[in-house]
Amino acid sequence: MHYLLFYDVVDGYAERRVPFRQVHLAHATASIERGELVLGGALVDPLDQAIILFTTRDAAEAFAAADPYVLNGLVKAWRVRQWNTVVGTALGRM
Repeated sequence: MHYLLFYDVVDGYAERRVPFRQVHLAHATASIERGELVLGGALVDPLDQAIILFTTRDAAEAFAAADPYVLNGLVKAWRVRQWNTVVGTALGRM
């Protein structure tokens, strides 16, 4: 079981995130080091959403609540969805 954090991002997100990118990535790295964040990135064509994969709902919600992108208005809305993961190397089975 995993949890997906979905971000709906503002127009001009790619340019507007630049001042906050290093702090956001440090925030993500800390979450990775705690074993919470598995994968993350933005969708493209169009660049209107980002998705981050977490091990727990609490970790996903805490990440969003403290994320510089959210705190600085680059994220219009966010939500967490439970994902019933079935196969993949992160699960140790293919």
